[in-house]
Amino acid sequence: MSGMGSGEHVEDTLTIERARLFALLGRLLVAAPDSSLLLALGGLRGDRTPLGEAYGALAKAALVADPVSAEREFHDLFIGLGRGELLPFASYYLTGFLHERPLAELRGDLARLGLERAEGIVEPEDHIGSECEVYAGLLSGSFEGGPAAAEAFFEKHLRPWAGRFFADLEKAEAARFYRVVGHLGRVAVEIEQAAQGLPA
Repeated sequence: MSGMGSGEHVEDTLTIERARLFALLGRLLVAAPDSSLLLALGGLRGDRTPLGEAYGALAKAALVADPVSAEREFHDLFIGLGRGELLPFASYYLTGFLHERPLAELRGDLARLGLERAEGIVEPEDHIGSECEVYAGLLSGSFEGGPAAAEAFFEKHLRPWAGRFFADLEKAEAARFYRVVGHLGRVAVEIEQAAQGLPA
């Protein structure tokens, strides 16, 4: 017997699901999906909740997408010839410029959490994909800090801009597959915002 009540078990399960969701968003935003990921996404099952409907839409989009078109779309959205259609960085969304104060503050918080940028990564750490991955790691316990650190990270580094970014991704001209990724991300952020607004 673990001594854990059913309420705690439900809460743990929900936290794991939240971590998986933000890990998925992070993965899709740092690189285009390959064939195995598209196949896995095609098997997702939705329900009638806003999040379930977003998962269902992602599954449908994955079934008609292919790695080549997804890679081209990713390039057009986030890389481009000079720049992509969207600049997925907190500094840009919050100040209008890259490499600004939000990046410096994030680097300080990551250092306090004992996290360093992986070798070979050239994008600044305030990339939306990286921030989703860090949040997922804090939720899952892969990174030290616990629930309090996860909540503080979301409040400071995702809440101020992630919803706007995902809304922009939903209506980006180059977005096809990534339109539903934007929708899933926006719903995920809205759920987190609502949950963190509830009394403890």
